[in-house]
Amino acid sequence: MSSNGTRRIVLTGAAGGIGTMTRPLLAKLYPGLILSDKVKPRNLLPGETFVKADLTRPDQVAALLAGADSVIHLGGFSVEGPWKTILNANIIGCYNLFEAARQAGVKRVIFASSNHAVGFYPRKRKIGTDVTVRPDSRYGVSKAFGEALGALYSDKHGMTVTCIRIGNVGPRPLDVRRLSIWISPEDLVQLFRIGLEHPRIRYEILYGASDNAASWWDNSRARALGYRPKGKGEDHRAHAEAEQKKIGRDPIGDRFQGGTFATAEFTNDVKRAGP
Repeated sequence: MSSNGTRRIVLTGAAGGIGTMTRPLLAKLYPGLILSDKVKPRNLLPGETFVKADLTRPDQVAALLAGADSVIHLGGFSVEGPWKTILNANIIGCYNLFEAARQAGVKRVIFASSNHAVGFYPRKRKIGTDVTVRPDSRYGVSKAFGEALGALYSDKHGMTVTCIRIGNVGPRPLDVRRLSIWISPEDLVQLFRIGLEHPRIRYEILYGASDNAASWWDNSRARALGYRPKGKGEDHRAHAEAEQKKIGRDPIGDRFQGGTFATAEFTNDVKRAGP
């Protein structure tokens, strides 16, 4: 898969955590990235262009995507929040993004989905990408919505859409749960490249995880598309276990893949939750 510096690639949410970690890697592969967020990212690299845009404003999103070939959509609210916040940033904003992309003739969209779209699956069960969504939060619901919207725009309008259910991005796993869902920035960029370049994608859901021995996810579809993760969560087990001791036990969250997202506001009998 070869990069092409002449393509206009837009990266939303460029000032956020994942955007900040992946931008330097993307800049080497795709010179001339168009960065977007509500606030300007620090340390713009040579060739990067910043376009301020609020996803809840269709006119601003349309202006951002004019002439774009591809979009890596990281923008939105990245954790659980009040319904109004999630609705505006992650549902209305996501719709505006896909609709503006359709109108602009954008060929490929990579949607940053989340493990929280399936967070109520038990940790003892390994799941593929074809399971029924079981969100653990309003945030998780918004990511399931984005996956469904991506399927609609792919099937109805011929857009190439790759949804990545991202685990936890960073230099190393932060606790025992993240040993199962961790992904290095380098491996995530590898998945971005597949979404931007692979010729046979129409609509895909992939898991954003490195080569983790403790993984709860079957990511064979990503591997079939050429994904070869280099990071290994197990290399960081001692650090993760030491950090876990500081956190302590969570009788609800420790059962489910979504962790504390499943625990928050939980009023059910734990035995009745999840599939």
